[in-house]
Amino acid sequence: MTCSEEHLLSRELVDAAKNWLAIDGLWFQAAEQKYGMGAALEMDRRVWEQFSVIEAQRILTRLDLPRDGGLDALETALKNRLFHLINEQQIVRCDANTLILTMRTCRVHAARERKKMPVFPCKSIGLVDFPLFAREIDTRITTECISCPPESLPDIPYCSWKFTLFDQ
Repeated sequence: MTCSEEHLLSRELVDAAKNWLAIDGLWFQAAEQKYGMGAALEMDRRVWEQFSVIEAQRILTRLDLPRDGGLDALETALKNRLFHLINEQQIVRCDANTLILTMRTCRVHAARERKKMPVFPCKSIGLVDFPLFAREIDTRITTECISCPPESLPDIPYCSWKFTLFDQ
């Protein structure tokens, strides 16, 4: 693959990720308008219970990552999620057993702000998504929410999640 083909592929992947997020957001907004925020969040959690596992499995397969490959495998997998293509994320390895992911920009929140909609209370979705994704990568990883709307810390723009590897 030439450098220009690689760049085109990258642009195509980013565009596809934006399209994926647009349909997800439009679906959620339609459910929110018809049934209210609580019901829309419940439906969204059910979707993420399945999608998080599917996305992790596909990343493991595509990249030939070892199952139970620890935080190295998780970091690689997080960098290959659709969200990573379209949001600015920071990943910090605090020590050999701890990884922190912080969302520095968030297209979901930016879209809701543009539309003058209330803040998206995404913590309940993250409490489903991130632990399921991480455990699919490595069953020894536990996940903890550091900050996430509607309960965000002042110095964290959107959300931050702590992943800890426990040896069994």
